[in-house]
Amino acid sequence: MTDVAETTRASLPERAPRVRRTLRAVLEARSSGWTVPLLLWLGSRAFSSLLLGTVYLLATTNGWAFASPRRNPSFATFSGSWDASFYRTIAEHGYPQALPLDAAGHVLPNAWAFLPVFPALCRALMDLTGTSFWVAGLVIALGCGAGACVALYRLLLAVADERRARWGTALFAFAPTGFLLQVAYAESLFLLLLFAALLALVRRRWWLVGVLGTVAAFTKPGVLALAVALAVHLLVHWRSLRRRERVAVTVTGLVVAAAGLAWPVVASAVTRRPGAYLDTELSWWVGFVGRQHFVPLTPWFRMAGTWLGPIGIVLVLAVIGIAVWFALRRDVRALGPEVLGFAVAYGAYLVAVFLPQQSLPRLLMPLAPVLGSDAFVGTRRKAWTWLVIGLCLQPVAVVLLWFLGFP
Repeated sequence: MTDVAETTRASLPERAPRVRRTLRAVLEARSSGWTVPLLLWLGSRAFSSLLLGTVYLLATTNGWAFASPRRNPSFATFSGSWDASFYRTIAEHGYPQALPLDAAGHVLPNAWAFLPVFPALCRALMDLTGTSFWVAGLVIALGCGAGACVALYRLLLAVADERRARWGTALFAFAPTGFLLQVAYAESLFLLLLFAALLALVRRRWWLVGVLGTVAAFTKPGVLALAVALAVHLLVHWRSLRRRERVAVTVTGLVVAAAGLAWPVVASAVTRRPGAYLDTELSWWVGFVGRQHFVPLTPWFRMAGTWLGPIGIVLVLAVIGIAVWFALRRDVRALGPEVLGFAVAYGAYLVAVFLPQQSLPRLLMPLAPVLGSDAFVGTRRKAWTWLVIGLCLQPVAVVLLWFLGFP
């Protein structure tokens, strides 16, 4: 196995010029709406697969300890570490009817923090093919990752132009977190649904937004930002919309908002414990900030204050200020009120409810539509710079998250 690892490692420099030539050809090609995003997805999967495979071979050969322990270690289980184990539990056994508690009666981390659509699809594929969860999760993630690239490309094509669509999709596919589009997480499925819903919103297919948004609401949290985007769309286009269209947008927004708020209600009803979902989420905070009560808009300050003191509070305020400045840029606003409304609402959601830690880069992936702005792709040199940064940081992210932390 050492020879295999050395051969794989030695081949990386040899393949670099070929990869650059291929990327250049794809990024300069014209597209029908499918070809370029699928080629970018294919190239990014080749890069991420080579990266993950090399790391897996090196770690296995040298006996490195993975941060996520696994029985029957294989490349498939390597690609399904950490949160994937909860999705596997849901797919194979469903959700617990009673929350696990420690000796003091506090809720422990459990499957209720993870929503049901992705594990349900995995279960369906497992029953259909007889394969394991790890393989089913990998296959679904790969397929949905391809769909997410296509949906993002078409969304950027609708709000910008072909060049920005190509580059924005490339930056998304080759981002530092790009390898997550092929692990047994719900990310690629959620991103597919989300980008497709935003595209439907831009094209004024509001009922389709309702369907996609409702499914997304039971895939991962964060869909309330889509409801805000619908509200922004309604306000901006109020005069040009007929009464029937205003009703359609309003009803769709209410449906998406209700779906986004439904899972905590479901968790409490099944477990017969008020606040079951919130208590479950807070159980993951204990190792970072101790046991806490949830207060909206405080998690970032609490985390920063705990680890960095007053400097951390200043740092959070600076990050929020930079985010506001970025959102007010002319090139970002040029992406349209729907994309801007969603991005601002989703960013506000993260600040309001999320405790920032190593999974923050993963949770920033829904903001990918802003990659079509001039801040990232305004010039060819700027776009190539961001692409190279993504390619260089992805192996760093894989090593850090797979061996020191968790994505």
